[in-house]
Amino acid sequence: MSEAANGRRGALPPGVSRSGEMRERLREGSYLAGEGLATAIFLALKLQKPLFLEGEAGVGKTEVAKVLSRMLRTPLIRLQCYEGIDVNQAVYEWDYARQLLHIRTAEALGTAGEDRSRLEDELYTRRFLVNRPLLQAIEHHGEAPPVLLIDEVDRADDEFEAYLLEILSDYSVTIPEIGTVRAERPPVAILTSNRTREVHDALKRRCLYFFIDHPDMEREVEIVRLRVPEAEERLARQVARAVQRLRGMDLYKPPGVAETLDWTEALVALGAKELDEGMIEATMGSVLKYHEDQQRVLVQSLNLLAGS
Repeated sequence: MSEAANGRRGALPPGVSRSGEMRERLREGSYLAGEGLATAIFLALKLQKPLFLEGEAGVGKTEVAKVLSRMLRTPLIRLQCYEGIDVNQAVYEWDYARQLLHIRTAEALGTAGEDRSRLEDELYTRRFLVNRPLLQAIEHHGEAPPVLLIDEVDRADDEFEAYLLEILSDYSVTIPEIGTVRAERPPVAILTSNRTREVHDALKRRCLYFFIDHPDMEREVEIVRLRVPEAEERLARQVARAVQRLRGMDLYKPPGVAETLDWTEALVALGAKELDEGMIEATMGSVLKYHEDQQRVLVQSLNLLAGS
């Protein structure tokens, strides 16, 4: 494919030229996306822009990056954000242990003069550079760009956000001792946020944005049937209905789609054909991860089964 044609295609997988086709390909990858999300993903790939996905934990944000990696047949490079993350963890750092060993070896061999100076100059070369996720994504060589997942960016601080904005602007990294490294093609960048704090507008403006909400009842049943095909229709509906009701309760941590699937898989593993009070009590740890939430729900377990 010519460079001009490839530019028009962006990073789209073969056979995808419209958002509807993207939606079908996502479904083939066991990801059930609505029209809005499928369109946002299509545009992110077509225009080669980062995609910022926001929503509660467990609604499927991270899974978008995983299914795109499989679809494009390219590596998934994941940067897990956390409080205090900096350039050393995200971009690159020098392997100080190897540098020290290099120096001690030179001393042990009695190296002196020009040879010693040359060995010291070697300390800050590629040989001693440790690539972290952002540099790995920028330096990737392959037919398709890698998928770069910057997960839970809301956990990082303002300074790191500003650095990310710079990286996402031109996909280059300057290493003072080596020079500037630029990406041959921009990676497919997916940023996620659980909304533990507001991310700055400047970073959002650099990206396409989509908010992933909890699915409605029918879509959740469809997701369960797609991802856990062993579950019978009646069980899938009972679980989806129960989870919908759990989200309406005053819980410390309402369950996401990930917990719906975990619960269904646990029930299938136990050979359950339908949900009853005993099964709810036995498997509650698959869907609710706080003791207080479990106690509150077990008191009302019959309410979860009403109308099932």
